[in-house]
Amino acid sequence: MDDAKEKKEEDRNAAETAPGPFRAAVEALRAARPRPDIEIDPTRPPQRLAPYSYALEAAVVADDEDLADGRLVLLHDPAGHDAWQGSFRLVTLVRAELEPEMAADPLLPEVCWSWLTGALQARGLSYGEASGTVTRASSHYFGGLAERPAASQIEIRASWTPREGLGGVPDTAAHLAGWCDLLCQIAGLPPVTPGDASVVTLPQRRGPQSR
Repeated sequence: MDDAKEKKEEDRNAAETAPGPFRAAVEALRAARPRPDIEIDPTRPPQRLAPYSYALEAAVVADDEDLADGRLVLLHDPAGHDAWQGSFRLVTLVRAELEPEMAADPLLPEVCWSWLTGALQARGLSYGEASGTVTRASSHYFGGLAERPAASQIEIRASWTPREGLGGVPDTAAHLAGWCDLLCQIAGLPPVTPGDASVVTLPQRRGPQSR
């Protein structure tokens, strides 16, 4: 059996033996439909963070260019986890390129973190134990690469506990929608929800697409 078939067989067996609440949470993620700007696909989840896990990777695409990308992982431990204060946990990585002057803004980390919590709150989601980091990175090129312009990137790593609803299942589809809102915001796309015109987004790095 080749690696792809073996992996598919492992996933099928894992899905069949997973607890009902986890299967329901995963099915909600699979059935969710993000806005058209976002391309989203399942990916291999981490194997050692929890007994059960499921992962998605996504990119915000405009005119065939990636404006931001990220990964969302759903973890489940039926026995519960003291640090999570629950049996489910969502873990994410989101990143996007920035204009150098934006990267120099001393308030940028606080603003980006507020985008995550604000995206969840805007969807009316209940969650707890949120934690994470916001990292700015700049690259300057020298020697044979000296003609390249300086590049900057923002990266958000975070995790939070989605509150469980009926049957012990969190509303993972709504959390995915909030996460997609964050991706679009960090990519510099305007909000699609009526009344959100006042939300601040990062300017898009690519000149022809800037708004």
